Amino acid sequence: MTEIYHLNCVKIVSPYADNVCGHCLLLKQNDRMALIDTGIGVLDSQQPEERIGHELIKITGYRFDENQTAVRQIEGLGLNSEQITDCIISHLDNDHIGGLPDFPHVTVHVGKEEYENYMSGNPRYLKIPLQHNPTIKTYGKSDKLWFGFEAREVITALDTEILLIPLPGHTLGHCGVAIKNGDGWLFYVADAYYLREELSNIDHPVHELAEMRADDNKMRIDTLEKIRELMQAHPEIEIFGYHDIREFERFKVTESNNIKR
Repeated sequence: MTEIYHLNCVKIVSPYADNVCGHCLLLKQNDRMALIDTGIGVLDSQQPEERIGHELIKITGYRFDENQTAVRQIEGLGLNSEQITDCIISHLDNDHIGGLPDFPHVTVHVGKEEYENYMSGNPRYLKIPLQHNPTIKTYGKSDKLWFGFEAREVITALDTEILLIPLPGHTLGHCGVAIKNGDGWLFYVADAYYLREELSNIDHPVHELAEMRADDNKMRIDTLEKIRELMQAHPEIEIFGYHDIREFERFKVTESNNIKR
């Protein structure tokens, strides 16, 4: 049996919403744990100008609180962060991996295209979050399908089915993460959209920000359409993104949902 904890590990204040979150997941199975994205890290909170830079802080609207970091929240739950063995990463933007140095011994799981994009010199990425040289496992193209999406099986220390689902556009190797939940699925789509309203309101002003931040905007729009189609065809799948606080508030931070296998 695996327990899932929903953690808000980022706070952003932007012109589009005054309380933007960073919706990470903690998976716990007996004495082993895994994180899906990490949010902002302790050192980011203590040294934001040095590690992130004034310009990016200004553009994003970060608000820093060390107690909101994943490691501090995990400690607050009475759990041992040293028992985290794996971090499954949707993409390598800083607000998704800034906390990796707080878990220096984990294996980092990421899509192959995303890691190649990161290593290519793309200026969107900060190098500091990976300077501690963690073990990185990349996942390339797969013939496996999940509800019509390409699926890449992630191998972790947990006995829980976890899939990286390519959702390109925001970054070239951006992935969602599908988690088997009893007879159903949770599908975390990360930054495929910023706000769920993007799926129904094509005139929402956040589309301008999403377009500006996309490595490939056509791919981003195609990904949004595939997510719309999935929602319509399979309403039983629990779908949520990273930044929408209203989605996050559907879950209780300290309440765990049991996954029975």
